Amino acid sequence: MQATRRHFILSGTAMMLAGCAGGGGGMISAPMAGEPVMRPAANPDYDRWVAAFRGRAAERGISDATLSAAFRDAGYLPGVVERDRNQTETSRSLEDYLAITANPTKVRDGRAAFARQQSLLNQLESRYGVPAHVVAAIWGMESNYGTRRGTVPVISATSTLAYDGRRGDFFEKQLMAALRILQRGDVAPSGLTGSWAGAMGHTQFIPTTFEAYAVDFRGDGRRDIWSDDPTDGLASAAAYLSKSGWRRGEPWGHEVRLPAGAAIGATRSLSAWGAAGLQRTDGGRLAGGTSARLIQPAGAAGPAFLVLPNFRVILRYNNAEKYAIGVGHLSDRIAGGPALSASFPPDRYGLSIEDRRRLQERLTAAGYDAGTPDGVLGKKTEAAISAYQRANGMAVTGEPSRALLARL
Repeated sequence: MQATRRHFILSGTAMMLAGCAGGGGGMISAPMAGEPVMRPAANPDYDRWVAAFRGRAAERGISDATLSAAFRDAGYLPGVVERDRNQTETSRSLEDYLAITANPTKVRDGRAAFARQQSLLNQLESRYGVPAHVVAAIWGMESNYGTRRGTVPVISATSTLAYDGRRGDFFEKQLMAALRILQRGDVAPSGLTGSWAGAMGHTQFIPTTFEAYAVDFRGDGRRDIWSDDPTDGLASAAAYLSKSGWRRGEPWGHEVRLPAGAAIGATRSLSAWGAAGLQRTDGGRLAGGTSARLIQPAGAAGPAFLVLPNFRVILRYNNAEKYAIGVGHLSDRIAGGPALSASFPPDRYGLSIEDRRRLQERLTAAGYDAGTPDGVLGKKTEAAISAYQRANGMAVTGEPSRALLARL
């Protein structure tokens, strides 16, 4: 992921996925799903580090008043260090990823959020050239339409990680940027909150990216991505994509139907793809830009996409192919488009997503809570399978199977 906006695994979307996968919601007043309660702890070494840092910050133009206000309620957060040292990279299939990020509930909520903010989103499209539905999809991916903006004090989080030293230089830069944000008056110290690693607000910008790309669209003198009003947050996302090279009037890509022998991974002109027999699954015309790349991320049995230059721009926001497909597909669905036409192949256990949903439903019906029956097998489903296996004298693996589904 690119250092301009993403440098850690469990932030932004990944953090949101942890919450969605558990089936939980929760407004911003409660700790985010998957986010430990962050309580400061006494740490004399941290205090000494802060004292030395304050000297460095003062030399770089941070006023004593800003430093005093910023660190008045700040403290060492052991939960942040624990989370940083125990990041686990979850490699979900594209099918699971879309089942989390573009499921019917996410689409329904996205359409409702879009309707509430349609006037603003249309203004942003006019100003920045980024389609209103794409900005709405970014909003949905990053903070679940503003309901999961992060509750951890950014000064405490970034100073803890800068002191801890594993990525000290990076987080000291984020801490310094956060102090400049406070000194400029964009937000009060009490409102400067975000994820455990400092990603903030509706758009989940890290402090240095906020400095570079956030905008004051309301015109009140503050670039406020934290409050309930999403105006500046959505405008900042649109500005980021625009400055990253978004091509006005062009789509991100299309789901396509493949002819035999299609050259997966190749980049060709749209006319060449059309001549080769590629067709959009929705029956529309291949359009948008002069060239496009053909990808099939789930393999030969999964959906195929013809991705255009704006797909690469979404990758600038988060350099993960699944993320860019998720944003593009969610934006299409918010705009009223259909679900994907192609199905996905069975997983490594030989189960389809419908099989996995039935497994979760049957485990829960049998008294073993497998969580939301979404077909995405996370830790809760694994624990339910293990408990069922243990109670029924089976080998405890925590893994699903067709035999287990049949037995249930």
